Amino acid sequence: MSNKPKVLVARKTFDDIVDRLRPHFDVECNEGEGAWTQDELIARLQGKAGVYITGTEKIDAKLLDACPELRVVCSMAVGYNNVDVPACTQRGVLLTNAPDVLTETTADFGFALMMATARRITESEHFLRRGEWKSWSVTMFAGADVHGATLGILGMGRIGQAIARRGALGFGMKVIYHNRSRLAAEQEAPLGARWVEKDELLQQADHLVLVLPYSPSSHHAIGERELKLMKPTATLTNVARGGIVDDAALARALKAGTIAAAGLDVFEGEPSVHPELLTVPNVVLTPHIASASIPTRRAMASLAVDNLIAVLSGGKPLTPVNPEAIAQAS
Repeated sequence: MSNKPKVLVARKTFDDIVDRLRPHFDVECNEGEGAWTQDELIARLQGKAGVYITGTEKIDAKLLDACPELRVVCSMAVGYNNVDVPACTQRGVLLTNAPDVLTETTADFGFALMMATARRITESEHFLRRGEWKSWSVTMFAGADVHGATLGILGMGRIGQAIARRGALGFGMKVIYHNRSRLAAEQEAPLGARWVEKDELLQQADHLVLVLPYSPSSHHAIGERELKLMKPTATLTNVARGGIVDDAALARALKAGTIAAAGLDVFEGEPSVHPELLTVPNVVLTPHIASASIPTRRAMASLAVDNLIAVLSGGKPLTPVNPEAIAQAS
């Protein structure tokens, strides 16, 4: 019988990257395309010292108490609202995530989604596919300009700054942003970025992009009140997390023309999507794929594997979320 620590890979991923774990651990993998239920995950985690997860597996106090041998949770996602971090820390379970490696790819997608929303690309494609294009007109699917417009960013972390850079340097956009803490002057200057209060951001932005982390305090950060503050010509793009936007309120606003259009990569209760969002034409919908380029997804998976190997081999984690858990465990 092997004396290697046991680890679980909770979602199917790149086989060659998973194979890097095998010299160090006894590895059990989810070979299916779907996620395990919470009870299945708990059953699979018995006797495991580490687990590789994505942004969908729920790691809470119930699971942690049922899996006392678990020492480290390594996520290939940057966000970790699916993990109860205080519960992990209290039990000496380290959490790692995957910042930085997906910044540029997610910014590419966020900007593309914003442009598709502004220029009504999904609406016009559906129109064409339905065979309705019989003639051309001057105002047919006329949308909003991106170049020279005001780009508003809510949440100015790594991804927000990368989107701002694309807008300012590539499209000559005026950049305003709201963040809990203002950027340093040397970070603002190359972008011409200006910090404003949240309500001013909503009132001035031609194109609002959401890239703030999800937390109880950011739940429904964009709701009916906030949408009414926006320009009727404005667009809203969410590549952050579901729950930041009140999807029901957004559907009503899109139907009423409160704002012009929205682009959404994330949803409340995903993979379910609010049914009203499926009935409005002025919304671009994608299934949480902002980081989905092959090089980036491989880099995310590789970082999670590197963290597993480092922690369970007695080394230092590369990207710890709660490093204080190490002291708690000792």
